[in-house]
Amino acid sequence: MNGIAISATTLPLDNAFAALPPAFYTHLMPTPLPAAYFVAASAQAASLVGLDCARLAEPDFVALLSGNVVAERSRPLSAVYSGHQFGVWAGQLGDGRAILLGDLATADGPLELQLKGAGATPYSRMGDGRAVLRSSIREFLCSEAMAALGIPTSRALSIMGSQQGIMRETVETAAVVTRMAPSFVRFGSFEHWFYRKKPEELKILADYVIDGFYPHLRAAANPYQALLHEVCVRTAHMIAQWQAVGFMHGVMNTDNMSILGLTLDYGPFGFMEAFDAQHICNHTDQQGRYSYANQPQVGHWNCHALGQALLPLIGEVAEAQAALDAYQPAFADKMNGLLRAKLGLQAQQDDDTTLFDSMFALMQANSVDFTHFFRTLATLQVAAPEHDTPLRDMFIDRPGFDAWAATYRARLLQEGSVDAQRQVAMHQVNPKYVLRNYLAQVAIEKAQQQDYTEVTTLLEILQKPFDEQPEHHHYAALPPDWASHLEVSCSS
Repeated sequence: MNGIAISATTLPLDNAFAALPPAFYTHLMPTPLPAAYFVAASAQAASLVGLDCARLAEPDFVALLSGNVVAERSRPLSAVYSGHQFGVWAGQLGDGRAILLGDLATADGPLELQLKGAGATPYSRMGDGRAVLRSSIREFLCSEAMAALGIPTSRALSIMGSQQGIMRETVETAAVVTRMAPSFVRFGSFEHWFYRKKPEELKILADYVIDGFYPHLRAAANPYQALLHEVCVRTAHMIAQWQAVGFMHGVMNTDNMSILGLTLDYGPFGFMEAFDAQHICNHTDQQGRYSYANQPQVGHWNCHALGQALLPLIGEVAEAQAALDAYQPAFADKMNGLLRAKLGLQAQQDDDTTLFDSMFALMQANSVDFTHFFRTLATLQVAAPEHDTPLRDMFIDRPGFDAWAATYRARLLQEGSVDAQRQVAMHQVNPKYVLRNYLAQVAIEKAQQQDYTEVTTLLEILQKPFDEQPEHHHYAALPPDWASHLEVSCSS
């Protein structure tokens, strides 16, 4: 696609999802956003669909990506789905503030463009269908930060803002995020038809997903069992990647789980700072269902919910269970591999789990910053414990650290590890920069004063999370005291 020649209204959109029967969605137009203006855009996301990022600030694209006009070929729609929320069946949900414009062809397959915050839909459940600037900035930055970390995720193309007032806890201003993914079909999309006892629609959706995104599964003896198996493995791998960088989603409801194993629907997320396995990033989650430690098992629970929904197609409970049984070993294998890489270890050994568990116990007891610890661990010198001061100073229990470090050093010596080579390898998997809540809050507060430069600066830093970027070193700093009062909830 030529990003210079194309105009917003002639964007060559297709809409594969619109080819499904009308029961799967409602066609509707976005609600215009008054006096919309450009806030930010991701050049990396734009390049995926062949768009010139600079052009996204021009009036025709501002109008398109705020919902004020639609492309000639667009057939906008909002999808219906259901789901379990905090473990409880919630019934019909759906795109309450999201409108799918269509998909654009890329070398790797079509990417859907979806406006989030484009107004009320039949699935808004008394909501206004809008998104506020605060939450839009958080989703925009985190989508792109996660992609840069190598974690499967939806992408964020742009943010368009407006001075229109939106009531949340207080009056805030409106915004629209354009997000992209090959598909936004969720676990809850299948649950919707299962609980409504609509086996024909369930099969239509499963065939759509298999044919469009998992065509290799058609050769399986039972393609629907193979679909469940594939989704279990992808979900397990994704959540292991979350755990490895200290990411917490905050609302792992089945309607927020991607059938493609993508991180989807950024709301009250957070990155671990002072390590606490029981940390809850979502202030709404009073019972801690979605704590950091619980994420792997909740992912498994959600896969069981999907398995239940697919059972009419799979046929036998034993076959569904066999697919579900793939989750836990897939998670364990991926997690252990990621931890070995984070510690610069070259080979798997039987005592890996003991080394990892003792490390996390020590971090927990000493409230050690997750990102700083792993980044700094790369500087450890095998033959020079006297240079451990930057690491030791993270721990109140310095003898405890010394004991763990001695075990770690013995392992490195056994492997013949070379300090310089190990440091390079560890820096490629342990980020220096993550989207800490306080960094997002600073960008949000400036944006609320119509200064969007910090959003752009932060985006550029987070898109190179493993680079030293000495000119931006302060963005890797520990959170200031005032950040301890920040809370994010389901309204975030």
